[in-house]
Amino acid sequence: MIIKLTNKDENFYQYMGKFFGSRMIQKQTNDRIFDDDNKVWYLYVEDNIITSFVSVTKNIIKNIYTTKNEHLIELINELKKDNKNQIAKSIVTNAYLEVYEKCKFEIEPKQLSKNFVTIYMKKGA
Repeated sequence: MIIKLTNKDENFYQYMGKFFGSRMIQKQTNDRIFDDDNKVWYLYVEDNIITSFVSVTKNIIKNIYTTKNEHLIELINELKKDNKNQIAKSIVTNAYLEVYEKCKFEIEPKQLSKNFVTIYMKKGA
């Protein structure tokens, strides 16, 4: 099941609270997760457990995490649909390169660092 929330939603922290400051998530993604006011969160929930999430501000992806790539693919496809495939250049963890490729993102060949890449959707894609 896909849920879409912001940090203003009543049950947001029930779902997302454990992810903020999580060293396990930071170790896996090489990224820190923050609950900024301007983010919309797409969550994939299976048996009351979040298996994947993506946060986005306007049409820029900010955070990505998953334990199941197929769930992340579904989330990203939902996000793309909501944004009419207009995903701007987003700096994201390189932990999920295979997922980005399957979701038809363009990946800039020059990495910003060893942990992050820039992805985006070509206009009209």
